[in-house]
Amino acid sequence: MQKFDFTNKVAVVTGGGGGIGRAVSLKLAEAGAKVVIVDISEDAGMVTVNQITTQGGEAIFIQTDVTKEEDIQNYVQTTIDRYGKIDIFLNNAGWEGKISSLVDYPTEEFDRVMSINVRGVFLGLKYVMPYMIAQKSGAIVNTASAAGLQGTPNLAAYGASKHAVLGLTKTAGFEGAIHGIRVNAVCPGPVNTEMMCSIERGFGKGDPEAALISRKAMAVKTPTGRYAKPEEIANLMMYLVSDFSTHIIGQQFVIDGGLILT
Repeated sequence: MQKFDFTNKVAVVTGGGGGIGRAVSLKLAEAGAKVVIVDISEDAGMVTVNQITTQGGEAIFIQTDVTKEEDIQNYVQTTIDRYGKIDIFLNNAGWEGKISSLVDYPTEEFDRVMSINVRGVFLGLKYVMPYMIAQKSGAIVNTASAAGLQGTPNLAAYGASKHAVLGLTKTAGFEGAIHGIRVNAVCPGPVNTEMMCSIERGFGKGDPEAALISRKAMAVKTPTGRYAKPEEIANLMMYLVSDFSTHIIGQQFVIDGGLILT
């Protein structure tokens, strides 16, 4: 069986301090990539770095607030200064925001979600792609969501932001293709991460028992009967940035255990 081989590749992973970002960072490092972990939390980011280096891989951490243009310029430039290139970009950082009906949703909270989930993705593309254009190669995966393909009650900002990520993916896919750059998006359903736990607490209004009921109800709706593991999303990402997917551009890949089919 052929395996992923990212020897001598440089990968940047935003939101690499946990969940899907940590899972894909570990897999990239295991396959030989040098991994740049980008996260707002230094503690979380360094946990990922230490896990990689303990296993014999190479990784560095760059603390970043993806809503700040100068922070994004910094992680891109620091990567270039250190490694001279960016071959793989997992544009993954995101935030779920408040669980609330649209009419009650705080405007400042909406702006914050859009700033992280849309502005952060846009700026990552804006500053990473020029280096990939110059080297005439690169693979990018944006993390969208199944919420970007349908309406999701009480998640107005999150749903809107993930619809926007898919729009950015298609535009970047068109513009990058002529330069040898492939841009795609993954659309996970519920994943067993802290973000999903936060969403459950929001739907349960802070009541642990109600949050558990929320999880069970979602699992029942899913044909597989469970949430995805972060590693399962990471496997799809690995495929999309590998040489096994060289003719896939501007696409959105749902990985939700069949939830949208129900």
